[in-house]
Amino acid sequence: MTSHTVRLEEGGFVPFFRSYTKTWVHAVATAGLTAFGTLTIVHRWFAGLALAMYVVPPIVLYLRQRGRLEDGSDSRAVDSPEATRREHSEPDDERPPSEGERQADQNDASPVGWNTTETPTDATLHDVTVTKSNAGYAVGDGGIVLSSDGNEWDAVLEDGPAAKGTDLRGVAATADGEAIWIAGDSGVLGRIDGETGRHTNYTAPEDITDNWLGVAVGGSSGDERVLLITGSGAVVRGRYRAGTVDWAGPDKPGSGSSLCAIALADAAVGYCCDTNDAVFETTDGGESFERIGLEGVDGTLTDIATRGHEDCAVSDDTGIVHRYDGSTWTPDRVVDGSLSGLARHMDRTVACAGDGSVFERQSPGAEWDRFDTDTAGSLLAVSLGPARAVAVGEGGTVVEHS
Repeated sequence: MTSHTVRLEEGGFVPFFRSYTKTWVHAVATAGLTAFGTLTIVHRWFAGLALAMYVVPPIVLYLRQRGRLEDGSDSRAVDSPEATRREHSEPDDERPPSEGERQADQNDASPVGWNTTETPTDATLHDVTVTKSNAGYAVGDGGIVLSSDGNEWDAVLEDGPAAKGTDLRGVAATADGEAIWIAGDSGVLGRIDGETGRHTNYTAPEDITDNWLGVAVGGSSGDERVLLITGSGAVVRGRYRAGTVDWAGPDKPGSGSSLCAIALADAAVGYCCDTNDAVFETTDGGESFERIGLEGVDGTLTDIATRGHEDCAVSDDTGIVHRYDGSTWTPDRVVDGSLSGLARHMDRTVACAGDGSVFERQSPGAEWDRFDTDTAGSLLAVSLGPARAVAVGEGGTVVEHS
């Protein structure tokens, strides 16, 4: 069970009850509610017993913990998995805190850690990018495009670049962060000027109306390399110069299995992966690809990130990140569950998961730190900038690292 702790002084009963629902006490109370509720067919008085079975425990536990707080003792939620584990382990003054415990303390001390940010939409957000200047852009269902310069998130587009409300799947920025490309279903494609916010519609390049499952951009604004991937395993490449785009392709790097992710380190070097455990490298901006792996993967690849030539990593839906150093693939288990998004910047790597958690490691070979966010839905994508990290997911969820 995931550890979850809440301080009473940070919100009172509501966050306490949210934590309480993750404990064994709540599980027992729920079972009692169901059992006695069923017995109401025998006698209606069982309804009162069922209600008491469910309502009384959290109230008693909350009052007990409030009393501890007023006495100056530990303010963590009673009977949380983390608290229970600590009560039955070595005394705190005889055992130094583990990395996971230090990380949990960081999560409790807002604003350190990953925190949910309000957005003007409840649409699922499928992808996000953080630019060189730490501006954030997120895209999702219905053609929604959100942006943030570090403060509030605002809607740049509400129905996509073609104004048809088509779902958007991918977003990527140029190296200087001054141009942002967005792509999605039915060939929808657009470019946003990062300075003015003005967008240009490039939907259906070369009359291709396939669903774009991802987009990668290399180079600086005004001389951009754009790569798009499809569910039929094809890559379409474009060169943007002086307001026009020259398109080429589609070309299939592999067998035709659906491509699930693509990333460019610069205008020449990049990687893509498919749902058949194949990873491909390009060193000429997408004109050609060479397969570099991957063999013996139990799950399905979900995302890819790169820092340059012979340096990439891919995540899969069994909770493993596979690192490539130019000759060898090294698997690294992060969690017993699915990883949905992966990002790298300098030595830092971040992954997000379907249960709403985020995993970080500050340098190669370091331990992974887990952050449990308060989002109720899945996180689907994550991006890193020089001084900002953002993950997005279901229900318009945006969580950011402070």
